[in-house]
Amino acid sequence: MQEIRFDDIEGLRKKISTEFGPWSKPIEVSQKKINDFADVTGDHQWIHIDVERCKRESPFGGPVAHGFLTLSLLPAFETETDYRVIGARNVVNYGANKLRFISPVPAGVSVHAHTRIVSVDARPQGTQVTQETAVHVVGNDKPALISEGIFIYVK
Repeated sequence: MQEIRFDDIEGLRKKISTEFGPWSKPIEVSQKKINDFADVTGDHQWIHIDVERCKRESPFGGPVAHGFLTLSLLPAFETETDYRVIGARNVVNYGANKLRFISPVPAGVSVHAHTRIVSVDARPQGTQVTQETAVHVVGNDKPALISEGIFIYVK
């Protein structure tokens, strides 16, 4: 595995790609996980937690995960790359440029993700890396979520 120092801007820029990397390991999105997320956030909308009503009335035929539940899984995905960024004091989640919830995540499915670097920029506090992540229900071509996250590797 190639090691790239966080302040090697040109080395990191060589990892910018229009292609996504390999898929992460899948994560199950169970009804229990959806219910627990509803309890934590206070979002108890029936389309997420009322299984019987969803079977009758939902256009999806059953409960679906909250979009923000799917987003909250991003740190849990174990994506693999052919390189490792080294030398930074820590990495800070700086925010996001884009976030789209494109298709539903039905209760009981598994999701996986893949990523790509879209930009690398030097900043006074370190190196800013913008990374696009696509989360898909396993077996679906259409993503459930696309996010462009911004991370700073701190000096």
